Amino acid sequence: MCGCYGRMWWSLEQLSLPPVTGLLSLSSPPVTGLLWSLLLLFLWYCYRLGSEPAPYSRGHALSRQTSSAETRPSAQASAPITMETSDGQGAETYLAPVLSHAPFPAGASPGSRKLYEALQGYAKRYSWAGMGRIHKGLRHQSRVNERVSIQKPHLFYLPDVPSVPFFPRDAHRHDIELLEASYPRILQEFQAVYQRGVDPKLGWMYQGPKGQMVFPLYNAGVCVAGNCRVCPYSYRVLLSLRTFINSNALGSAGFWLLPPGTCLGGAYGPTNTRLRCHLGLQTPPQCELVVGGEPQCWSEGHCLLLDDSFLHTISHNDEGVCVIFSVDLWHPNVAAAERQALDYIFAPEQ
Repeated sequence: MCGCYGRMWWSLEQLSLPPVTGLLSLSSPPVTGLLWSLLLLFLWYCYRLGSEPAPYSRGHALSRQTSSAETRPSAQASAPITMETSDGQGAETYLAPVLSHAPFPAGASPGSRKLYEALQGYAKRYSWAGMGRIHKGLRHQSRVNERVSIQKPHLFYLPDVPSVPFFPRDAHRHDIELLEASYPRILQEFQAVYQRGVDPKLGWMYQGPKGQMVFPLYNAGVCVAGNCRVCPYSYRVLLSLRTFINSNALGSAGFWLLPPGTCLGGAYGPTNTRLRCHLGLQTPPQCELVVGGEPQCWSEGHCLLLDDSFLHTISHNDEGVCVIFSVDLWHPNVAAAERQALDYIFAPEQ
């Protein structure tokens, strides 16, 4: 049996393979040269792709008069928001940079010139990007003051902002729901303050004619520390709001007291960049607020969101005091860059 079967040994050296010649050999000089050439071309392409600057937008190119071939736009820049112009020149971006050397109107008021100088200081420190509407608003503020309109903010008008006298709850749903949920505790703190007495020595301030009084927690962007210590829960609620204006002179918050017989004639608020939120604390039935020709009545525990840059009147023809917790919120169509600039321009006077 053993002799019938012999052992067979195999070796790769015994296999006869066809010779590899010509371009099929990777070690041959022509193939090696081709691979090196392709590698160099690939590295050169990557270098050109990485070093080539992105194209500038038209508005960016206009804002820089110096050589900008070697500069690059910020990586965090977002796509511009286009808006139609009224002069038929097509679309422009209200967040685009503006021409910082544009002449300021000669007939502008000293107050507008002071605000424009503050805008220039902000742009020098940060950037002109996103300042198009603010720049336009400061230049045209004198026209706003001279016109006859149902909406005429006397301090600063931001153009191209959609506005209505009363805004829906969805404009600031989070903040409105938080204020309404806090109504019982806010009312309790007001009652404690009211029982101490309504006196300027106790933190109250006169607001307009006929005995109107305000107990401010924030006054023109400045926290009234003594009043906030008396109303700690209301103060914490203000800090929890997402759009509360607490860093510039356009924003205030506090308890507003209207005695019986109060009748306020037509008035305009200072700016259209804010919305005033009224939380009713004590609201007699015959208290009416008319904004832009639209009448509304306050309701206890509920908020009214209004644009007080429209012509507004107030009448209180009932018994008992009317108490409103008033809070200034940012207009929802004011961009974040514009809010930062307005905080700088209207910085509160400490």
